[in-house]
Amino acid sequence: MAKKTLKKPATRKAGPKKTRKTRKSPGRTKYVYFFGSGKAEGNRTMKDVLGGKGSGLAEMTNAGLPVPPGFTISTAACTLYYQRGGRTPAAVEREMEQSLRRLEQVAGATFGSVENPLLVSVRSGAKFSMPGMMDTILNLGLNDRTVEGIKARTSNGRFAFDSYRRFIQMFGNVVLEIPKEQFEKEYAAVKQARGVRLDTELDEPALREVVGRYKKVVRRRAGRDFPQDPVEQLTMARDAVFRSWNNPRAKEYRRIYDIPDHIGTAVNIQLMVFGNTGERSATGVGFTRNPATGAGEFYGEFLVNAQGEDVVAGIRTPMPIGELARVMPKAYQELRAFTTKLEKHYKDVQDFEFTIQDEKLYMLQTRSGKRTGYAAVVIATDLVDEKLVTPKEAILLVEPSSLSQLLAPVFDPAAWKAIPVAAKGLPASPGAASGQVVFTAEDAVAWTDQGKKVVLVRKETAPDDIHGMFVSQGILTATGGMTSHAAVVGRQMGKPAIVGASALQISEESRTLKIDGKVLKEGDYISFDGLSGEVKVAKVASKPSEILQVLAGTMKPEESDIYQRFNRLLVWADKYRRLGIRANADLPDQAELAYAFGARGIGLCRTEHMFFADDRLPIVRRMILADNEADRRRALLELLPLQRGDFYGVFKGMHGEPVTIRTIDPPLHEFLPKREELMVEIAKLEAVGGNPEELREKRDLLARVEQLHEFNPMLGHRGVRLGITYPEITEMQTRAIIEAACQLKKEGFEVVPEIMIPLVSHVKELQDQKEVVVRVAEETMKAQGVKIEYLVGTMIEVPRGAVTADQIATEAEFFSFGTNDMTQMAFGFSRDDIGKFLKVYQEKKILTADPFASIDIDGVGKLVAIGCELGRKTRPSLKLGVCGEHGGDPASIHFFEKVGLTYVSCSPYRVPVARLAAAQAALAVRVGD
Repeated sequence: MAKKTLKKPATRKAGPKKTRKTRKSPGRTKYVYFFGSGKAEGNRTMKDVLGGKGSGLAEMTNAGLPVPPGFTISTAACTLYYQRGGRTPAAVEREMEQSLRRLEQVAGATFGSVENPLLVSVRSGAKFSMPGMMDTILNLGLNDRTVEGIKARTSNGRFAFDSYRRFIQMFGNVVLEIPKEQFEKEYAAVKQARGVRLDTELDEPALREVVGRYKKVVRRRAGRDFPQDPVEQLTMARDAVFRSWNNPRAKEYRRIYDIPDHIGTAVNIQLMVFGNTGERSATGVGFTRNPATGAGEFYGEFLVNAQGEDVVAGIRTPMPIGELARVMPKAYQELRAFTTKLEKHYKDVQDFEFTIQDEKLYMLQTRSGKRTGYAAVVIATDLVDEKLVTPKEAILLVEPSSLSQLLAPVFDPAAWKAIPVAAKGLPASPGAASGQVVFTAEDAVAWTDQGKKVVLVRKETAPDDIHGMFVSQGILTATGGMTSHAAVVGRQMGKPAIVGASALQISEESRTLKIDGKVLKEGDYISFDGLSGEVKVAKVASKPSEILQVLAGTMKPEESDIYQRFNRLLVWADKYRRLGIRANADLPDQAELAYAFGARGIGLCRTEHMFFADDRLPIVRRMILADNEADRRRALLELLPLQRGDFYGVFKGMHGEPVTIRTIDPPLHEFLPKREELMVEIAKLEAVGGNPEELREKRDLLARVEQLHEFNPMLGHRGVRLGITYPEITEMQTRAIIEAACQLKKEGFEVVPEIMIPLVSHVKELQDQKEVVVRVAEETMKAQGVKIEYLVGTMIEVPRGAVTADQIATEAEFFSFGTNDMTQMAFGFSRDDIGKFLKVYQEKKILTADPFASIDIDGVGKLVAIGCELGRKTRPSLKLGVCGEHGGDPASIHFFEKVGLTYVSCSPYRVPVARLAAAQAALAVRVGD
């Protein structure tokens, strides 16, 4: 006798029970939304309410695709669940019961019936896709009685008990919180006893034994019998999905991808369709295009005689989705037709799930597919070429931050995957770095001079490590956050960097590194991926990305398809953005690179970084050690031609675009040897009776270091305070800037320098320094016989500067918001130490994001908004920019667009990100919304 098949979802309204239509009273919140029989109460625009999965199911239903009917419990219900201490409101319970009755009518089956049982799936679905982070339960409604009913209806006992054992395991794990291993151990024992390897080789008696074992696990671990009432099962499963919103992996995913905690998840309850009824059934997942490369190919996997979790569990090897054309050709053709329709409808690559039950295809999910940065650019440009989207729509399909992936050095994927992970840290700057371990900046330079490739490994980096960082393949630190020195400079240089890798035990004295039970010495090889934060103990080859090869001139643009696509996308973005894009750059080569990336101006040129060069540091130290103005001026006179050359190169590298140069900012002691190191050197010289002259010099140096020592240097003698105390420094820097600009004008280049005084909190501070700048600039132009245009402005980074911006704007011709220091002062946090407690703050929901990585809109953002409003009230034409790390952060750029800044400035390697984010901000759309 041929086997009967399980009743498929009916498209007609049928069933033993009729529901009474209820009218929603005005003002009453609706919590449950039904979909089925070709109509849905929701649609694609309701992701905030229905979540991504729920809105997709509703849209597919409305489009006439074969979607099993069901209903979605809204994200608002999840919010109420948490507000009420883990209790679901009665209103939600009532609406869920009404929708369940309606589902019974549409499906022609009854919840709990032995003769014709209704079985459902229960799935999570937040607004933003969080693959694998939350929980799913299949086959709900099965119990000791209904499983026999399923067997009788299908004449397929194996299928019935396979479904029941899956349900008990999923319910036991997700709802009762029993570790999966407890069930897997019992399953493996039955397979071993029966001498089988594959799940599909277990027959009905074997699966009955598995079910019996599983129920014993539940009794032992949960202290209760497995629930037999389907309504109780559904209620418990719904609440478990709500709880899964706050499981550790979901919270970590939200932290990494800046997804708000308060939005909650929806719950999707849907009629079960089965891919495990036999060889004519299957289940699979796929993408309408390749999500890794962007290639226009049907991409995915499926399994015959399986349920959804089997595809990703790895127990059985799935088949490429193309094989489905051979195994079930009709279903394959329908799947291609449906997914092509979905891609055209959504105008984006789709990530879909499907089940084939007895050769009948059902669509279970569609959503915009996650993709690499490379694939995102390829897909966006292809969709324009295919006339599926316009360029304006295409720029909204690419997550701005993902462009960084296209600039990073790359490892060979197979070689990288084969090596075990030794440690993980914060992925501060993307890219592949591999080289020999060195522990000091000096050694990094020395080893590089010998032709070696090195990775600089430090507990933390400091400004005077800049030369070592510059020559290293990458920077790896044990401490620090995403805007620590190593992170900021790494991004500016385009150097891969991982910070805060706390598992590293670094001894700079013995020059050793303990990692993953191994002790690495100086010269041993280490590699890391600045995109994933993974560190591995091995030598792995890497190379620059194609885009950087084109910009460096080692590859022609026409030879690189991805460069041409990358450039097209950013040209489209430039058409729609309002914000100007500048770069933070201190050296001519950085200016040239920033210009090549599309920056049209420099928003921050830090003069102090120029002072650390080997040919300048001794002069700078002489200037600092001088005990009278005459000696200081002599040292500054030696620095003048060097600074002039620096500025000349930076101006030229920016091809006439505006350049904002910040006068000296850090405290002077940063240019001197460390106090403790000097004390050790003096003690050693005294112990061995060293050279008296050398000993005297060291003691004089120590005395000056002691004199300059500050308890809180960040709030100490720095910035504008240095210029007021030692106006000769401001004079020299102004002269160097104006002389460089005059020289370029003589050569036929127009340059408009913007001289920026840092750390101003009082208008009189700016008045003092502006007088110096204007006086020296006029003297210099007169001496050069050239007249140039220049601006004098300030960096608004002290809170008092923001709230008195109307006064400061009487003197300043531009403001640049230094949001790094402003964040430090507004919160009272050190950006280098926040990593010690940030995770706890995020776990306790005190902070949702690192305020140094993405601007704190409620606090620091308010200071910026006040500064903008007051500044332009005094001077309507005031130029407003930002030059902190936030200038390259897409979320922060949306805020800067809203408050009306003139431009944002970021490190050169983040310029493409800023260009795209600024366009999306102008269009008031973020990817994923």
